[in-house]
Amino acid sequence: MPQIETMTLEEKLDIACRSAALRKAGDEEGASRLLRTAPMPPYLAKIYKEKVGVKQLIESGWNLSEAEAEFGPDWLNK
Repeated sequence: MPQIETMTLEEKLDIACRSAALRKAGDEEGASRLLRTAPMPPYLAKIYKEKVGVKQLIESGWNLSEAEAEFGPDWLNK
């Protein structure tokens, strides 16, 4: 099984700060797009999957690497 690389807290904070700067500059789309590169917390990914559905979760473009690491590579199909 390939190892999934996780993002450090510093990397996540950097993304959040850069996203906030884009939002402050009026670039909502750029801010949202950048923010989705940070991994969605596994508990939120699980709730999103249950409430909105797998298709919408995938189409949202969120980084699901931490959910995959926690729940396994086939968690979306379970």
